Amino acid sequence: MAVVVRAGAAPMWWLGVLAAGVGVLVPGITGRRIGVMAGAALFIVAAAWVAYRGRNRYVVLARSAVRAGKHDVLQDRAVSARNWRRGHHWWLLLAFLAALGSSFAVPAAGGMLLAGCGTGLRLKAAWLGRRERADDALLWVRVDWLAANGGRPAGKTVKAYRSTGIAAGDAAPGGARRRTAALV
Repeated sequence: MAVVVRAGAAPMWWLGVLAAGVGVLVPGITGRRIGVMAGAALFIVAAAWVAYRGRNRYVVLARSAVRAGKHDVLQDRAVSARNWRRGHHWWLLLAFLAALGSSFAVPAAGGMLLAGCGTGLRLKAAWLGRRERADDALLWVRVDWLAANGGRPAGKTVKAYRSTGIAAGDAAPGGARRRTAALV
């Protein structure tokens, strides 16, 4: 489940950094200094807002988690991330273009806002990972309860999470790729 939260973090971060980098090259209406300062404020506010938004719903669903049965369909980490990115690629492109376009008014601010949203998603996934480690169980969302675009792990259609042992699947707590021990 943290995989779905974390899936958008990297594309948003890198597209935001790219848009901010290009935005610094354009002097804009407000000037670079004001644009970068406004962007820094937007980065912090967006990261905090995205990281804390909806935490109560995640806590309620995590408390009601039941053990995954043999008929529950649970996806691999790579498949979940790929489905999220495919389902949101147009939104990511539009957000990138909006961040680039805003650079003509306030340089770098739109890109830093987008990067802040990506950072907030990474922080939320890290928070979920700490909960998973504390409970010693990975939390999963049934595939048929996710939105059609592969997102909304705490949406209205999600009735409860499924849990497995910490070593199940190919994802580590927090949605990161599981590190395997080196062969000796």
